[in-house]
Amino acid sequence: MLPHVPVGETGAAVVAATALVALLVTALSHPRGRVEAAVAVVASLAVLGVGALTRDDLDDVVEHLSPVVVFLVAILVVAEVCARAGVFVAAGALVARWSRGRPVRLLTGIFVLAAVVTTVFSLDATVVLLTPVALTAALAHGVSTRPVAQVCLRMANSASLLLPVSNLTNLLALPHLDLTVGGFALRMAPVLVVVLLVEYAGLRLLSRRDVHGRNGGLRTENTPVSPMEIPAQQQKQRQTLHVPVAVVALMLLGFVATSPFGVDPAWVAVLAALVLAGWGLATGVAGPRDVLAAAHPGFAVFVLGLGVVVAALAHGPLGDHVGGWLPDDGSGFVALLAIAAVATALAAVLTNLSATLLLLPLLAPLGTTAILAALLGLNIGSGLTWTGSLANLLWRRTLSRQGVRITSREFHRVSLTLTPVSLVAGVAVLSLLA
Repeated sequence: MLPHVPVGETGAAVVAATALVALLVTALSHPRGRVEAAVAVVASLAVLGVGALTRDDLDDVVEHLSPVVVFLVAILVVAEVCARAGVFVAAGALVARWSRGRPVRLLTGIFVLAAVVTTVFSLDATVVLLTPVALTAALAHGVSTRPVAQVCLRMANSASLLLPVSNLTNLLALPHLDLTVGGFALRMAPVLVVVLLVEYAGLRLLSRRDVHGRNGGLRTENTPVSPMEIPAQQQKQRQTLHVPVAVVALMLLGFVATSPFGVDPAWVAVLAALVLAGWGLATGVAGPRDVLAAAHPGFAVFVLGLGVVVAALAHGPLGDHVGGWLPDDGSGFVALLAIAAVATALAAVLTNLSATLLLLPLLAPLGTTAILAALLGLNIGSGLTWTGSLANLLWRRTLSRQGVRITSREFHRVSLTLTPVSLVAGVAVLSLLA
């Protein structure tokens, strides 16, 4: 048991707020995993030491977050092994061949592929693993990389609506919903269709000049090679794509089939990760260090620490203030739009992961539809600002490593135009179906 330092309610709230700021700064700087873990541990000990969170509250947070963290670790391993096996490169090459060098067809193909990758592997896989492949396809055809890069980010956030496993925000919300994985997908599928139509039309309109711009096929030191120039070893790996593809397909079926029996998606993902890790080690696709690095244990500890700190804030004055911003009723278009707007605003300031942990206990009494409206703000709305989600920051880092630069003006030109329209359209469909 930690020694308790009596600082009063106000002092505890100040310590919790300071701990959250430290965690957000750490997330923005994206240091090594051990640094993330160390900051999370210190922040958690600080809020526990001043009594901002009781032992029972801590147990509840750990019980709620543990399956989410386990899923995160497992799905990162699944995505990494699939990437090393050449799944994303092969998919990119397929899109490139289908486009026949036409910029609009290439943009459309990348749009669909990014939406699929986000749905199946989560948004982080789209920004970290698919974005370089998409840039490769654009450069190979002399097409401007800017619209392709924007497509990947928009789909990482806005397309993460269909399955609970598509975004950690959805997975965190699942225990508060009166829905199975299949029921979640049925409720959100019409919303996703409308959002994708809005996003595609908007991206086509905003990139009508860039999409026909030419890079001239120029390459820098960091520019990836074309999918058509994959080394012989990777070409051989493509012949074994049926193994990771089959495992991923079975994993998705497992999510839907086991959910009605109360099986958490985390354990299905763990099974898939173990199978793919074993296959990767046996075939030489991935080594032990690769699998361990893919699991990102430091980030897993960081997520747990973030949950502890945000829970402390939710039990203090901040939770009371945010609760006052929410409507008393969780039905009707106006009320649902207000919930989505609050979620968007909180995500813009705190990141969507922190905002989710703060909002869920407050929204649970309003019911399933209210929580789904919040998820629209936490997922679509997180694309509004750089700090809306960690995926935005990972995307910017990925672009930098590939020698591509998107300015804040370019980012916000797209985000400030599309995010409000997509959000309103999504809430409208959700309210009609409710």
